[in-house]
Amino acid sequence: MSDRRRVLDPIDRNAEVLFGLFMVLSFTGTMNVATAGADDVRAVMWAAIGCNTAWGFVDAVMYVLRNLVTRGHKQHVLQQVRAAPDAAAGARLIRDELGDAAAELLGPDLERLRQRIVAMPAEQLRERARLQRDDLAGAVAVFVLVFLSTFPVVLPFMFIDDLMLAMRVSGVVAIAMLFAAGWNWARYAGMPPLRTGVTMALLGVAIEGVVIALGG
Repeated sequence: MSDRRRVLDPIDRNAEVLFGLFMVLSFTGTMNVATAGADDVRAVMWAAIGCNTAWGFVDAVMYVLRNLVTRGHKQHVLQQVRAAPDAAAGARLIRDELGDAAAELLGPDLERLRQRIVAMPAEQLRERARLQRDDLAGAVAVFVLVFLSTFPVVLPFMFIDDLMLAMRVSGVVAIAMLFAAGWNWARYAGMPPLRTGVTMALLGVAIEGVVIALGG
């Protein structure tokens, strides 16, 4: 099982957590300490949870649609390469699709790849992109990540009656999560984890400030 392909890579996982985190912070960051009562705070918390639930569902659906469109595009490119009038045109289509990665391929390598595509059965190239089990698993993972990312930030408001203290604790939790996301991304990309974590935390604070300033 160690070689099983992951449904979501580290970039996707961290991104989904951050989406949920920013979404709930747009609620908690706009509460007014001077006027909010206990009932108002609870109402905002439930609204934040409901919003993240809806956003998690939408994001899960978009994940499935994005996978279907991506596979359909790849299938279309393969058909174009196979139908290209000559080898040069086919190689050009492959190079355009690969982008920067094509620079690593020598002419013979590109030609071998083109020949493999041309040799593929026509029936296989005509197959339409279909929903796969990994799409559904990924959609569930997206929903769970977005939904669960709400609770660490919301929990202080559920157990701390002092709104100012709850907001400060919630802010610390949010910064810690931002730092953790930056740390994980840095490890995945081979970058300095500490520096990247701090940068992500500061960037997240700045982004949330903009969101709040614009009425988020």
